[in-house]
Formats: sequence, structure tokens, C-alpha cells
Amino acid sequence: MAAQFTQFSVVESCLFVVWLIAVLWPLVYSYRHKTSFALSMTVGLLLGYLVQVIWSLLYNFDLVSLWLWSDLWMVPTEAKQPSGWITFISAGFLHSQFDATHVLGNILVISLVGIPLEQRLGRNRFAVVYFIGLVGGSLAWFMFNIDSSRPALGASGAAFGLFGAYLAGWPKDEIPFPLILIRKWPVFYLALIYFGLEVVRAYSTYGLERPSDVGHMAHLGGFILAYVMLPLVAKGGPVAMGIEDGGPSSSSEVINRLRQIKKQMTDLSEVGNPWESQGYELPKKLRESVKSLMESSDEPETRLAWMEHIADLSVCPECGSKLGVVERSDGPHLQCPKSPEHFNWP
Repeated sequence: MAAQFTQFSVVESCLFVVWLIAVLWPLVYSYRHKTSFALSMTVGLLLGYLVQVIWSLLYNFDLVSLWLWSDLWMVPTEAKQPSGWITFISAGFLHSQFDATHVLGNILVISLVGIPLEQRLGRNRFAVVYFIGLVGGSLAWFMFNIDSSRPALGASGAAFGLFGAYLAGWPKDEIPFPLILIRKWPVFYLALIYFGLEVVRAYSTYGLERPSDVGHMAHLGGFILAYVMLPLVAKGGPVAMGIEDGGPSSSSEVINRLRQIKKQMTDLSEVGNPWESQGYELPKKLRESVKSLMESSDEPETRLAWMEHIADLSVCPECGSKLGVVERSDGPHLQCPKSPEHFNWP
């Protein structure tokens, strides 16, 4: 890339730098301010695509000549080189500027599927899953076209990876998606429909006799790798896999209510774990769950999910009654149903 960069004109160099800033700034902002990674990624992809469109317009006026991003495509024959590893990731930030439906389709999936999945995983784990899907798509293209010079670009592998990860972790969640009608659909149906359609398209378009043409297989590569890796990534996360509560809510009323609760929630690091802070010995079977509660419960929904999980496994240390969870204005509380004086935390 450095060799090509020295050949850029002033306009081309400026445009390339603008593209880098457009793609990376939203992600840096998400990291620094702890905002949604999924939302920041959609912004970065969209801004990066707009810069590519601007390049096309400038090209028509002979203000640019080089294709600024050719060294960032994932080309199997070139990816074999030691310096080619970066293209397995960089290709996911580029789309054909002549196909707006490609980038818009990916943005649709990343936002509608990614945001609720991020609420399940947390920002950092979601970012890991996103890049697993992205790399999985690039690896599939590389392995099935290892001697080809056909380039791969686009975030489709990552987008399909989100479907695969969600299917592996919380298949019964319902998320709003424009499938025939814009309404909530179970992740199980959405993921399998997308997966099945890709299998059919790959077979009907290329047939089994042409294994080298695997554009759709790149999508399936992201889906499968994210599906397989999700249990490892989600282990110890804010929400246990398989929880059936309908899925994260995205309505404005609920979000505003949760924001108010979050402002009043007690910082758990200041009060200690539920048992020891009240003078009881923490049961061994609850140690991992309580540790996850203490470390990953900055959000009301996350705290509630872990408390409900802990309540299902425990009883009041004073009277032996099964613990319950009470939702209050300052967040959820673990409480003895017979007498809050026995056990009430935090």
C-alpha cells in the first residue's frame, strides 16, 4: 500500500486520508465514549462508501486516476504474501461504488440484527464476533479461490456472521426486520432463511461443478465461523446463552425508562457481592454467576438478567425461601420474598 500511496496525486492522497478518517473515526468514538459498536460500524461503512462515490465523481472530471483502494481488496493470489493478511479485514470496509444495494443491505443487517445482539453480548464481545464473521467470509473466499485473482470486498461476511452468532446464542429472540412485513421475527427464522437462501443461490447459480466461484460461500463462511465461535466468545458475558425473554427491547419508551434507572443504579463495586456484603458465605455454585454479575452489569437489562439467573439457583440464607428479583426505580434487587429484612441487595 505504501508503494502505491507514493503515486497518489495531492487530490488522491487527500481523498484516501478522508476515507480512512470516515471509516475509523466512528469506531474510535465508540471505543472512547462506550457507545454502540454496531451503530458506529454502520456509520463508518456508510461514510466510507460516500467517499468512494465522491471518488467516482472526481474520476469523471479527470481529477483522479488511480483506484485508491485496490491494495486493500482481498485477492487470493496476493493474500498469500506476508503483507496480505491485512486484506482479510480491510476488504470488509469497501464496497463497489456502483452497487448501492450491497452496502445498504449490509448496513440494514448490521443495524437491525447487530444492535440487539450487541445488547446481549456487550460492546467488546460484539466487536469480536463482528470481526470473526468478517474474517470468516474472507477465509472462505481465499480457500475456495486460492489460485484466483478475483478480488473480494464488502461487509457481507460480517453481516452473515451476526446472523450465525445470534442463532447460536439466542435463537428465540424476536427482532424487528423487514421480511415481507416490517415486524418482529424470531431470530431462528431469519437466520435460517438467510442461510438457506445463500445455499440455494450458491448451488443454483454455480452448481457443484464450479467450486471456484464462491461469492455466496464467502457469506456462508462468515455465518458458520461466527456460529461455531459464539459459545466461546459469549462465555462469561453479560447475558447467558439461551435465555428466553423475547429479546432486547428497542422502543423509545423502554430505552428512556432504562436510562432513568441506570442513572440511579447502585455501583456494585462499592457494595460487594450479595452474600458477603450481608455477612453470609457465598455458595460455591454461585461464584461464577455472581462474578459475572459484579463485572458485567452496568446496564439495567444485563443486571436484571444475571439477578434472575442467580435467583433461580439460590435461596434466602436466613429462612431458605427461594429468592426473587424486584424491579425498582434504582434498578433490580435480589430479595427474600418472605421478608426483605432477611435478604435485600443491593
